[in-house]
Amino acid sequence: MTKRSMMLSALAVLLALMAVSAEPSLAQQRRQPPPTGPTPRLPDGKPDLSGIWNGGGPVGDIAQGLAKGETIPLLPSAEAIMKARQSKDDPEANCLPTGIPRIAPYPWRIVQTPTHVFFLFEGNIHSYRQIFLNQTKHPDDLDPTWYGHSIGHFEGDTLVVDTVGFNDKFWFDFRGHPHTTQLHTIERYTRKDLGTLVNQVTIDDPGAYSKPFTLTFTARLAPAGEELMEYICQENEQDSKHIQGPAQRP
Repeated sequence: MTKRSMMLSALAVLLALMAVSAEPSLAQQRRQPPPTGPTPRLPDGKPDLSGIWNGGGPVGDIAQGLAKGETIPLLPSAEAIMKARQSKDDPEANCLPTGIPRIAPYPWRIVQTPTHVFFLFEGNIHSYRQIFLNQTKHPDDLDPTWYGHSIGHFEGDTLVVDTVGFNDKFWFDFRGHPHTTQLHTIERYTRKDLGTLVNQVTIDDPGAYSKPFTLTFTARLAPAGEELMEYICQENEQDSKHIQGPAQRP
């Protein structure tokens, strides 16, 4: 091969690499600005919360959702549990559900019907939540679960979701903020416009925190055409064994 042909070949490879790098990755596509427009509504006038959303809950640290100047009111016993936790024991890192209000860093879908609202999660085990719009109180004999028992109603344009009946297995975030089976959450979902869904969640757990506290997170509507992917956390899973050290925000 001549020197000229070698240069041409190298140039062709460089151009090919440039073309590939110019194509937006899936992560880049999901960072595109959300669609804009007014809040969509159902025939009865209620806001339509349906869509595929990114974000809307804590991932690394629940403290990111606090109002300026506020702190997490951890009880000493809960703080001791948090400090003792190891990253490798994080349930979410071991393909278990995130619980509430934590959310995996993957898209999720809201399906809204007259009697239920469903949250379908792409991440981890393809788990889901169901929110009962046709119930006014929680059953008395609840079995503790990862997502608890949720009943909801609309207050104006805001969906208010009251949830109890949790187990104590999930962590609130990567830092390992704990909770107990006394946990009671009240979420308020407001679709401010077409592309913005605000989640204001109050956490009340006298077993781990000295008083209730409120967090606010914002979800963004996925770009048009995006769908949930089949993601099976345990399929060819090779990462959890490499997670070492105390639980902390990544």
